[in-house]
Amino acid sequence: MDKRWSAKWIMDEAFYGLKPIDLYRKELETAGNREHRDDLRNIHMLARKRFELKDGFDKAVLDITADDYYKLYINGRIVGQGPAQGNHYHYFYNRHDVTPYLRQGDNVIAVHVYYQGLVCRAYNSGDYRQGLIAELDVDGRLAVKTDCSWKVERAREYVDGGIIGYKTQYLENIDNRLKLTDWKEPRFDDYAWPEAVEHLADDHRLFAQPTPPLSVYEVKPVRITPLPGNEGFWLDFGEERTGQFKMTAHGDPGQTVEIRCGEELQEDGRVRFAMRCNCTYRETWTLSGSADDELDFYDYKAFRYVEVLPAPGVRLDTESFGAVVRHYPLDDGVCRFDSSDEMLNAIWSICKNGVKYGSQENYVDCPSREKGQYLGDNTIITHAHAYLSGDLRLFRKSLLDFVLLSSRVCPGLMAVAPGHFMQEFIDYSLQWPLQLLEYYRQSADEPFLREMLPHAERLLHYFRQFRREDGILVNVKDKPNLVDWPFNMRDGYDFQLANPIGDGCHNVINAYYYGAMLAVRDIRRILQLPDNLSHELTSFKEAFRQSFLDAEAKRFTDSEVSKHTSLHANVLPLLFGLTEPDDQPAVVGLIREKRLGCGVYMAYFVLKALARAGEHELVYELIRSEDLHSWSTMVKEGATTCFEVWAKDLKPNTSLCHPWASAPIPLFIEEIAGIKPAAPGWKSVSFSPRIPASLGKVELEFRVPAGTIRFRYSDGKPELTVPEGVEIV
Repeated sequence: MDKRWSAKWIMDEAFYGLKPIDLYRKELETAGNREHRDDLRNIHMLARKRFELKDGFDKAVLDITADDYYKLYINGRIVGQGPAQGNHYHYFYNRHDVTPYLRQGDNVIAVHVYYQGLVCRAYNSGDYRQGLIAELDVDGRLAVKTDCSWKVERAREYVDGGIIGYKTQYLENIDNRLKLTDWKEPRFDDYAWPEAVEHLADDHRLFAQPTPPLSVYEVKPVRITPLPGNEGFWLDFGEERTGQFKMTAHGDPGQTVEIRCGEELQEDGRVRFAMRCNCTYRETWTLSGSADDELDFYDYKAFRYVEVLPAPGVRLDTESFGAVVRHYPLDDGVCRFDSSDEMLNAIWSICKNGVKYGSQENYVDCPSREKGQYLGDNTIITHAHAYLSGDLRLFRKSLLDFVLLSSRVCPGLMAVAPGHFMQEFIDYSLQWPLQLLEYYRQSADEPFLREMLPHAERLLHYFRQFRREDGILVNVKDKPNLVDWPFNMRDGYDFQLANPIGDGCHNVINAYYYGAMLAVRDIRRILQLPDNLSHELTSFKEAFRQSFLDAEAKRFTDSEVSKHTSLHANVLPLLFGLTEPDDQPAVVGLIREKRLGCGVYMAYFVLKALARAGEHELVYELIRSEDLHSWSTMVKEGATTCFEVWAKDLKPNTSLCHPWASAPIPLFIEEIAGIKPAAPGWKSVSFSPRIPASLGKVELEFRVPAGTIRFRYSDGKPELTVPEGVEIV
């Protein structure tokens, strides 16, 4: 814990005395008895504290957190929300500058706390840990703290509308007849509210959140269209958004408005609210009869379109239609891209938006179906986000999330962190050292690299238990083996991956293991530590080639007992240097033949491998391709954010906002524009542009720790402008 709290953790009385449920286990272990009371799920708690500031003041800050989530108001105005999800033994709190919200005289702090109660990827919930803690400091003096003097009450208007996604979210059928209006205001009378219960045995260990609160703002629909027969209205917000729909309406008590949200339209032009991604965004709002009924959703969705369907006689205020958008702060002006190729511009745009809306308090695989931070997805998302934002704080936090939160369950790491859904993939675990090395490359944060090295070495040590005499990993069955997803994008990979996992060894996880060892060796060299891996790497490479190389075809097979040479089994050896000069042409030839015959996730590694082999023309060709398996297919199918798969129908539960498909951003910058850090932290820049002649003009601008880099290409002439003091190599 990084501060000593005077405040007490306060909670809903119904949770008092309940022993926390231990939900941490390896995925393949039996879950055991983890029963949770149904009546303590989907709980909205309101908390208030009135107080007086007798004197003027210069500075006021509020430290606050809640389990699972809070929205904070002071004197009726929204201040912020959070925290970033965390495990109870490393839980985050936020610090808000609340100086502009307070006034001399009477004030009120009002907090809307949500406890979901489900075991999923979106929250660390379902464990009976509920409530909040807060401290207000005014000019260096503790002015207010949570204790039993606070008043609490349930918000009962959030009627259970069913669970969507993978136990990700409760639909909110809101009944404004049950709503406590004006509870955020100082004038509200909370005399009848019960006093808060102090949880003296609370076991949260609290740490300041290392990332800023979310950016939250309102946008208006770009188009509002009346539906036939006065049925209601159809709204288009212009692109996929993450947040809540809001509006006001007027009607008699008990009259309803149906709200349908979706990412796409049906053939008849209506909103597809029963979405592909296993989310059905269809909710009912019941009016109180008040002249100012407001719709106030709490949890967020991923949507572009909305249908508003009022009961007869209900009057809708179309001027009030809006979306309260939320995502990690991103200045759209930080990274700009424009070229003479409109399709390339569109590809860049959908990848940028996918990363923008997929970056919440954590990176999420999709902001709809799961809302989970997946370790393997982060290999791509963190790389793209670094260029789009120039902000490495979320990248750094993601690395810590996995080693601080998931290593408690397994030193070999989990696939999802934070979150109480225990899921593992060996492929993803072995990518953590690669991400750490990329973070150092972008940041030059050597103290952090040194701090994280033991975690990377502990990860390698964990997987050494599966090595046979020659070093090859065999019978790795304690974690699922992914290779690629969805399963029909594995290019016929010839090894039994579904449970039970097949006996023996296969190519992909061994290639990743070699890549992880390479990364750890490089980290040790950067830190000027003894090289204790080179001999092992040499012998492992020999064993890998002996096990998987088809000497006649000079291509790599999927397993020792298979003759099948999948795209995946050849991409990773090429990327990590397991090929030799005499077999590299055959491996590149196979990739040229199969192109992106893989999932969008694996496409990142395909492009990286080709770039390592010097095949930059093919890298650009595949990014810009008109093939079915291409980003252009997403654009043609109406994407405004990048998809989970190449085309909507390639997977039955496709997410249409999935930032793991953002590979074109880092690959274009580094391999086509040819701009890379020549020294960690961008203290010098390597510049070797490879713009194809067909691309007449490119303008690119992005921010790095040293400042803003600007690239311009026109009439065959590349120009690069770098921050003062940065050398171009």
